[in-house]
Amino acid sequence: MREFLAVYLKGFSMGAADVVPGVSGGTIALIVGIYDRLIRAITAIDPRAFRPALRVHDPEARAALRTELERMDIPFLIALGLGVATAIVILSRVMHEAATTYPVPTYGFFFGLIAASALVLYGEVETWTPQRVLISIAAIAIAFLVTGVTTNGTSHGMLIVFIAGAVAICAMILPGVSGAFFLLILGQYEYMTGILSEFVDGLIGLVNGDAFAPVIEAGTVVSVFGVGALIGLFTMSHAVGYALEHYRSATLAFLVSLMVGSLRLPVAEVGRNFGETALGTPIVAVIAGVIGAGAVLVVDWYTDDLEY
Repeated sequence: MREFLAVYLKGFSMGAADVVPGVSGGTIALIVGIYDRLIRAITAIDPRAFRPALRVHDPEARAALRTELERMDIPFLIALGLGVATAIVILSRVMHEAATTYPVPTYGFFFGLIAASALVLYGEVETWTPQRVLISIAAIAIAFLVTGVTTNGTSHGMLIVFIAGAVAICAMILPGVSGAFFLLILGQYEYMTGILSEFVDGLIGLVNGDAFAPVIEAGTVVSVFGVGALIGLFTMSHAVGYALEHYRSATLAFLVSLMVGSLRLPVAEVGRNFGETALGTPIVAVIAGVIGAGAVLVVDWYTDDLEY
């Protein structure tokens, strides 16, 4: 039980990081010493190993299933996943409230986080070749164009929610790359944090006798996002992992340059909301940005000896 609680708390810290654009849950996993175990557990999962569950009435099948679950480290993944989910449910409400009520300091903070993260991660690119420079320029242009579209409004249809889940989960397990950051690029950050809060409120409302319809409506979106994340975890994450293993510098240059290009979004959000609240001033945005950048640089200083 003590081990379960320890893993749960480490998952909570990962989830807390994943809610904030520019902060990586993968980096937190490195800090708390479970990153290697997490990657091994994810890549060890094989759907064929669950076949004994179809014969759960058979003692031998139950024993075989238990052996396979332990081999794939499923208890560890469950404890970690519960911690991550708890943090996301709790903190997404806070971040949604901050982004909608105090957009200038919030997006100023996001700008600082993302800019400093990009600066730190560019240092991980070993050698800058002409090809990598071209890849970076292309990634910056792509992110700049995409965030231009999402700043002016984007769809929240089920397909885009599904894609957002698949993309975000890949980033969540990569050290230095933020899942919430990709939600921000795709224009789904405020929407998904709001939907998750509505879903939790609806579940609580059921206890008080409220209608079931809001739970179904919000729950459908959350489920589609979850399915996208699950599929992305076992497909896209392997592809990204392969790319990092065989083309590390080029892949890293591409991912980090996406962060640079996406800075258009927080700048636009800050500019659009000047004067909306008492905190909607340029000086507040600058201070928030400095705080965000400082937070990333402090974490980087303390984790400089970790091997990414």
